[in-house]
Order: sequence, then C-alpha cells, then structure tokens
Amino acid sequence: MIKADNLTKFYGSKRALGPVSFEIGDGQAIGFLGLNGAGKTTALRILACDLRPSGGNVRIDKVDALASPHEVRKLVGFLPEQTPVYQDMLVRDFLVFAGRIRGMTPDRLTKRLAEVLETTNLTHMAWEPVRTLSHGYRQRVGVAQAIIHDPKFVILDEPTRGLDPVQIVDMRGLVKSLKQKHTVMISSHILTEIAETCDRALVLGDGEIIGQVSLTAEMREEGKIDLMVESEAGVPTSAIAEKLQNVAGVKELAGSSSATIHRFELRCTGDVRRQIDEAITEGGWKLYRLDRRTDLENIFLGMVEGGTRERN
Repeated sequence: MIKADNLTKFYGSKRALGPVSFEIGDGQAIGFLGLNGAGKTTALRILACDLRPSGGNVRIDKVDALASPHEVRKLVGFLPEQTPVYQDMLVRDFLVFAGRIRGMTPDRLTKRLAEVLETTNLTHMAWEPVRTLSHGYRQRVGVAQAIIHDPKFVILDEPTRGLDPVQIVDMRGLVKSLKQKHTVMISSHILTEIAETCDRALVLGDGEIIGQVSLTAEMREEGKIDLMVESEAGVPTSAIAEKLQNVAGVKELAGSSSATIHRFELRCTGDVRRQIDEAITEGGWKLYRLDRRTDLENIFLGMVEGGTRERN
C-alpha cells in the first residue's frame, strides 16, 4: 500500500504540490490526471523517491520513504517523463546495467532479463543499440528498466508522450499487462489514456487533489451526443426524433427546432455515431454536427473547470 499524508513541494516561494493526501491499495492501477502544470510529475517523483517533498510524509509498503529512501527504491520502478536510456548501449546491456545497479544477482538477472524482454516485446531488439530504436521502442526500453528488478510498484510518467496512434495502442496493451503483477501509477493529461488503463483516477489541479473518479466500464461507455440536423421546410422535429430513437444504444432524446435546423441531445450507451449518421442519411436529411462526450469526460471537465465532483 502507498499512503501519502499532507505532501507539499515548494520551489522557493512557488508551490508546486500540496498539501495532498491519498492512499493506493495493492494491485490497483491509479491514474494521476490533470492539465499541464497540475502537479502530476511532482507527485510521482516524490513517490519514486526521486524528489524530496518540502513537507508531509510517504509510506510505501509500510516503509517510510523519507527515512529510508533506498529501501523504497527497491520496491519501486520508475519511468520518468524523459526516458532514461544510454543511447550507445545495446538494449540488453542497458537492462543488465539497470538490474545490476539495483543489486540483482547474476542468476536472478539472467532469468528476469528474458522475462522482461518478452513482456515489453523487445526480444528481437535485444542486440540493437538504443540509439537506433524508434521513439516507441525507446519508451518500451524505459518501461523495461523500470520493471527489471520486479518491483511491487511501477510508476509511469506520461508513458504515451510523443507516440504515434499505433504506438499508443501498443503501450496501452503493455501497461494493462503490467497490472497483472504490479501496482501501477500513471500520470497523463489525456483522459483516454487514464480511462483505458486505470481503475481509479486522482484528478489534480493547481497542485491539489480536486476529486477522484472510479473508472467503471459503464462510465467509459455512457455519454451524451450533441446533434444538429438540417431538413427541408415542414419536416417536424418529431419525425427525425422517431428515426433516432430506433438506433440501438439511444436511451434518451430531447430535441428542438428553428426553421429547418433541428437540434438534439441524446443519451447513449456505446459509441453510436456511425449508426446515427446512417439514420440521418437514410432519412434524407443533412448532418451538420455530431459531437460525443462520455460521462467520464463530463466529470473531468467539471472538475478542472472549477467544480469538485467525486464519483465512487
């Protein structure tokens, strides 16, 4: 378990974090979510014993992080925002180096190296210099060095930063696989990344925790769609509404019209934008606007725009 009590961090007179208090149970995947500058990186660096707080206390697996930082580092694997790799080393040599400086025995390191290379899909890159790898594979090397010593807790700071869409999907899969053996903490300002990989999110704003959200499958799926349709004069809004209500996944619908423009707000389960588009086309009408926002997005935006809302 990780327990933080009244953590604060100041740089001179500037407050970067706190006071914040929270607990993270074993086996959980927790996201630190917030806009840029919210304090996510500061919080994770303190948990990883990479940064000493100005005040407060952290206990990780009942070990006092301030009194025994070296003991805590044995329990934690950390991927900072800037991937810590030596460009001229071979991938396997760098991971061996990362294991040795963490005190791993040769026998344990040999066995663990093969496991980590397979987990991070780097086996075929083991004998390649790090400098020749793409950014996506370098991120994988960064994750590999964080888990080489089989830590209890894995901390990832913006793991999908700078990745292309395919690499992002691959990284999500890797993070999900880590959840099977480790307690995982991830920071991001991208809601989708946290929603896809975490069980719970702590939302930070201006250095403080402004709310928390339990990330359920229903919350990821359910949401609202704002829709604007143009029809010929004389077409009633009710005719378009009846067509939309027949789309599977549409649970609630409210509409209004002004001349030939019809506006609707739909509450839906799942992403039914394609089906709605098809229904509007079949009706012979023109689609002007189709925006979807999940309940999770609504909650997050409500928090960061000044309100504090919790969903447990």
